[in-house]
Amino acid sequence: MTADTQGIRIRHRGREPRVHPTAYVAPTATLVGDVRVGPRARVMYGAVLDAEGSRIELGEAAVVCENAVLRGSAVAGDQPVLVDDHVFVGPHATLLGCEIGRCTYVATAATVLQSARLGAGSVVAVGALVHARTVVPDEYFVPPHTVALDAPVRLLAPGDPGLAEAVRRVGFAQAAFGVDAEWTDRISRYERVAEVRAAEFGAHADDEIPDHGQRRAASATRAPYRDRPYRDRPYRDRT
Repeated sequence: MTADTQGIRIRHRGREPRVHPTAYVAPTATLVGDVRVGPRARVMYGAVLDAEGSRIELGEAAVVCENAVLRGSAVAGDQPVLVDDHVFVGPHATLLGCEIGRCTYVATAATVLQSARLGAGSVVAVGALVHARTVVPDEYFVPPHTVALDAPVRLLAPGDPGLAEAVRRVGFAQAAFGVDAEWTDRISRYERVAEVRAAEFGAHADDEIPDHGQRRAASATRAPYRDRPYRDRPYRDRT
């Protein structure tokens, strides 16, 4: 494995990702800003770890699978994504400004929102949602396609008639974006939410891809095309 296979690393707000020498970051994974990948951690293809104005930390042997999204934020206070040791984050999962305890399993397409905390050994099953500010106890099981809210935690099914009111009480717009607006005024609320995100994401206009000579070093060790073994050439040129 050459140095240029350790993902797409982007300097954001003056901070660069840091990857432990024993970690693996797939070539198409993207690390943005203050991202710290710990020993023997694995970040697989298509995953995006974007610290924004905060940070992201992956503990030892933490696994982030394909196309998962981890995003920190500082628009409503410092909201890092903190992933402890031996955590498994499944494909297409989303972690936003939350804290994940050790040995936790976050399954495919599960979502954990801002300021939520998952206790050690807990499970968020396929397609489940842990809402903002929710505290999930150690070794707790959130069933597939359910919504976990509050502290102490309670579970609601997607069609539960009390779900909308429960979500209203969470105050998601304030917790995630620092926006206070009437629950019934959705147009105004989400207009302001979009403005907050537009301003936050606007900082990416100054992003840079650091040049540490990695690709040049990798290229220097690669044989000229005409000298490559037959097996290393594209199929169209194997004549």
